[in-house]
Amino acid sequence: MNKRIAIITGAAKGIGKAIAQRMVSEDYFTILVDVDIENGKVLESELSDSAKFISCNISNNKDVENLFNLVIAEYGGVDVLVNNAGIIKDNVIWKMPVEDFDKVVDVNLKGTWLMCKGAGSLMREQKRGRIVNITSRAWLGNRGQSNYAASKAGVVGLTRVLALELGKYGVLVNAIAPGLIDTPLTQKLPENILEKLIQSQPTKSMGQPEDIANTVAFLCHETTQFITGQTIYVDGGKSIGAGI
Repeated sequence: MNKRIAIITGAAKGIGKAIAQRMVSEDYFTILVDVDIENGKVLESELSDSAKFISCNISNNKDVENLFNLVIAEYGGVDVLVNNAGIIKDNVIWKMPVEDFDKVVDVNLKGTWLMCKGAGSLMREQKRGRIVNITSRAWLGNRGQSNYAASKAGVVGLTRVLALELGKYGVLVNAIAPGLIDTPLTQKLPENILEKLIQSQPTKSMGQPEDIANTVAFLCHETTQFITGQTIYVDGGKSIGAGI
């Protein structure tokens, strides 16, 4: 294909959907990866000939291997990987089932690692590529999210290591840490809780999925050549420690 190839995980809705739409607007052919088949197919249809949906459980090694085998066979390589897929299962630690810890780490950290392994191997051979890992401001610590915060802290560490390992091959690896973003997940919060979260922001507002997509586009732009191993906070200033 003449177009550059981007893989977006968790692409069916929310932040992933916005990233996919932005990458298509940047003239990438975008591979939409998700377990949400219904919404994934809808987005594939909306993006027409510029996208392909592939159902894949990123925490399953065989699924990921099959995904990259397909990408190599049909497209010859990959230029951008955006690891956006993630889940939450919140609770204070004394009430959190071990299964909820395992599941969150399995998807958020192991899944991201597996995708980076597949893409990183290809990009090393190509001697070019960009990997953007979507972590979270929560890696700094959030009550009730010992599993989620730990998984996202792992993604920050993974990003730094891969920047060291892949830099000499022309591959840049960075992370984006979103804060409070207006997504289907935050829209389900009780109104009073959501308002408290908004008021704790220095900006007194939520971010939009497009804010994350814009940052991904910046990190993947051909003129961005000297940024790697970094975590960029897109959180309305929340990471500076502001509170209510």
